[in-house]
Amino acid sequence: MPFGSCPAGHGVRGPQLRRWGATFLVAAIGASPIRASAQADTIPPSKTLTVGERLSYDVTFGPIKVGRASMEVMGVEEVRGRQAWHTRFQVTGGTLFFRVNDIFESWIDTETFSSLRFRQQLSEGSRDRLYEYEIFPESATYIEKGKPPARASVSHPLDDGSFLYFLRTVPLELGASYEFDRYFMPDRNPVRLDVLKRDTIDVPAGRFSALVIRPVIKSKGVFSKDGKAQVWISDDRDHVVLQMTSHLKIGSISLHLRSRTVKDSSDSGAATRSLELR
Repeated sequence: MPFGSCPAGHGVRGPQLRRWGATFLVAAIGASPIRASAQADTIPPSKTLTVGERLSYDVTFGPIKVGRASMEVMGVEEVRGRQAWHTRFQVTGGTLFFRVNDIFESWIDTETFSSLRFRQQLSEGSRDRLYEYEIFPESATYIEKGKPPARASVSHPLDDGSFLYFLRTVPLELGASYEFDRYFMPDRNPVRLDVLKRDTIDVPAGRFSALVIRPVIKSKGVFSKDGKAQVWISDDRDHVVLQMTSHLKIGSISLHLRSRTVKDSSDSGAATRSLELR
């Protein structure tokens, strides 16, 4: 994700921006108030996903717009006999010298909200890579395509993309901390989320009341313990991601919500309508 080379003093390398986006997704994975109540990963999600919903974002490096991103619920598909929401997170952008088109696809069990399949398609500069995973919640294992055998996972797995949607279903309390052991690769756990404060935020989509969250994961980088990453989600029942910001040594990288729409399908065709945040 950066999107490439900028003039001196304004440079952000492709891998740095891509890692920032991917790491944010990982940082979203699974939570329960620490020692405060029952484990959140045993509580069924309170809502279903809205098929056809699309969230569109501007990506900026400091004051410079370097790309766009989107989160979309593509539909409901069958995976190994189970009904699953198919979601997609895409980041595109770059400069004359470096282009990025990264896609993260998740298939989420509609009954258990566990990940069943995860695909990463990364196109950065002249490099194209594809990673595909089949995830088996019933046996707490996963298989990377082309790299058997099965490896140990967790009982309620989430992947990079599915966690962002899971986060929207969990009630969040101001001042609470949440810790999750739900990422499908166990060595990435736990993930911690601190609910810092309420705020009013202006993004291209408008002005909204928001909760500010600080994600912390067991790794180096933008979401490490020493990092200053923050996520703004709408302070309502939808918990829409409004903005994400990370302060790196080279500068600040952010996503800002531009629009929220839903596609309605019918025999006469498909129509797109805007959705207002409450």
